[in-house]
Amino acid sequence: MNKLRLAIVRQKYRPDGGAERFISRALEALGSEQLELNIITRSWQGTPNPDWHLHICNPPKLGRISRERGFAHAARACWEREKFDIVQSHERIAGCDIFRAGDGVHRVWLEQRARIVSPWQRLSATLSPYHRYVLRAEEEMFEAPALKAVICNSEMVKQDILRCFSLDASKIHVIHNAIDTRRFQPATEATRHATRQQLNLPDSATVLIYVGSGFERKGLKAAIEALANSDRYLIVVGQDKHLPRYQQLANRLNCLDRIRFVGVQQDVQPFYHAADGLLLPTLYDPFPNVVLEAMACGLPVITSTGCGGAEFITAGQEGFVCDALDIKALNQALLAIPALSANSAMGEAARRRIEPYNPQRLAQSLTSLYQQVLQTN
Repeated sequence: MNKLRLAIVRQKYRPDGGAERFISRALEALGSEQLELNIITRSWQGTPNPDWHLHICNPPKLGRISRERGFAHAARACWEREKFDIVQSHERIAGCDIFRAGDGVHRVWLEQRARIVSPWQRLSATLSPYHRYVLRAEEEMFEAPALKAVICNSEMVKQDILRCFSLDASKIHVIHNAIDTRRFQPATEATRHATRQQLNLPDSATVLIYVGSGFERKGLKAAIEALANSDRYLIVVGQDKHLPRYQQLANRLNCLDRIRFVGVQQDVQPFYHAADGLLLPTLYDPFPNVVLEAMACGLPVITSTGCGGAEFITAGQEGFVCDALDIKALNQALLAIPALSANSAMGEAARRRIEPYNPQRLAQSLTSLYQQVLQTN
C-alpha cells in the first residue's frame, strides 16, 4: 500500500504549542509506516523528526495582515505544487481538505472579548483591518467547496461553527485531544511537599493553580478577584507583558501574599502536584490541554462556560463550571474544592473522566477521518 501523503499547515510550529502537541501525539500513534508527513510552515522551532518533510514558506511580511495573507498564498501554492493526498490546515486558509479549528471561531472570541474591554476597544476591534481580514478568511475557508471536514476539539466549537456559518453538520468531527496519563500522574506526598516547600506554600493550605499565557483571555483577573475573598492560595504559571497590572490588582485586593507568579515552566507537572485544583475562568478557549493535564494529575477543575473543557465536568463531581465573569460563583467554587489530602474523591473522578482519551484513541479517530476524506476525493 502506498503511504498516505499528509500535509499539515501551521504558520509557526512551536513544539510546546497546543496544536503541535495534538499533531505530534497523533502522529506518534499513527506511525510512519502508513504515513508520509509533510509540514508546511513559516518557521520551525526545535528539532524536527527526521522522518518529517519540512516545507518552509516564509514570504516577506509588513505587519499582521501581510503576514497572514502572504503565508496563506505561499502555503496554498506549495500544496497545489506538491499534490498531497490530504491537506490539513491549522490556519484559516481556503482550499484545504481538512481544517482543524484549534483556535475556535474568531467571531465568537471577539464577542466574548467585547464583554471585558472598554467601548473604545470594542469600536477599535470592529474597525480593525486585521480582525476584518481574519473574519473574512475564516468565512471563505468554511464556504470553500474544497473543504471536506472540520476537526473540533470540543462540542462547544462545533456549535459555534454551526451558529456562525452555513456548514453541513456532517462535515464537523469532534475529536478530543489526547493526554498521556502515564506521564501526567497524581502527586505523591513527597512531590506535593517538595514543590510546596520550594514555593513557600503551607502544607495545610488549599492551593489552586492557573496555567496559561495571555492573561486577559485566560481570565487571570477574575481568578484573582475570586481568590481575594477566601483563604486559598494560587500558583500562576504563564507569562504576559502586563504582569505588573495583575500583581497590582492582587496587591489592592490584599491577596498578593497568597499568589505565586512562577512564569513559564518547561515542566508544569511539579506545579500541578503542589495544587488541589485548577482554576481557569477563561473567556474563550476551544479546549485547553491544561484541563486534561490537570485532570490527569488528579485535580478537580474550575472553568468557564466559554471553555470546551467544561463538557468534561459535571458540577460537584470533577469540578465546577461558571460564567467567566461571575466572581461570586467562582469564589463559591474555589471554596468548595477540598484539599486533596483531606478528600481526593473529586480529583479521582477528574482523572477517571479523562483516562479514555489516550493517543491511540486519537490516532484511530484521525485514521478513520482520513479514510473518509480520501473516499470523497
